[in-house]
Amino acid sequence: MEITWYGHSCFRLTERNYATVVTDPFDNKKVGYDALKLKAEIVTVSHDAPGHSNVDAVKGTTHTITGAGEFEIGGVFITAVQTNSKKGKDKIRNTLYVFDYDGITVAHLGDLQEVPTQSEVEALGTVNVLLIPVGGGSSLNAAKASEVVSLIEPNIVIPMHYSTPATKVSLDSLNKFLKEMGLGKTESQPSLKVTRSGLPDETKVVVLDYQKG
Repeated sequence: MEITWYGHSCFRLTERNYATVVTDPFDNKKVGYDALKLKAEIVTVSHDAPGHSNVDAVKGTTHTITGAGEFEIGGVFITAVQTNSKKGKDKIRNTLYVFDYDGITVAHLGDLQEVPTQSEVEALGTVNVLLIPVGGGSSLNAAKASEVVSLIEPNIVIPMHYSTPATKVSLDSLNKFLKEMGLGKTESQPSLKVTRSGLPDETKVVVLDYQKG
């Protein structure tokens, strides 16, 4: 399967003969980056905000998922788990998603704000690829993100939701997270192709370049 990042928390997951998924499509007028011109059968929304819920930006959609549940669409098994913000009275609901493409599992943590509970982690099951916010703002900062990585123990970590030259949102840089993970500057790549046989034994951080939508 192939994972492509379009900026902020928006990814496209594709695999031949399976439904295509787009996560957290954004309104580029609000968050920056290029306007999205994507096609996918499935769109998932972690929470209702301009940076995460612009479903109209994706064409050809037959299923939009915005909350908890279990789904099987076009050969893809999707587990959606609800989390709450713990900050003050304003409990922003956030939905985490795990996508299972024939045994390769990809978890998208949406706008997760706090380190998840043990039961929330267990609900995700085995995670091969973790798409995790690392730039703070309304979601995990670098230190919390590295704690979540050690809890979930994925094979591959792809950071998202951090400061780039294209974003209008005030977020921390990727370097803070890389330092927390004990890494120096990491080479980025345009997309990631994942196979079961190619999964690393030790957790590996893969940095993606944001693509034009």
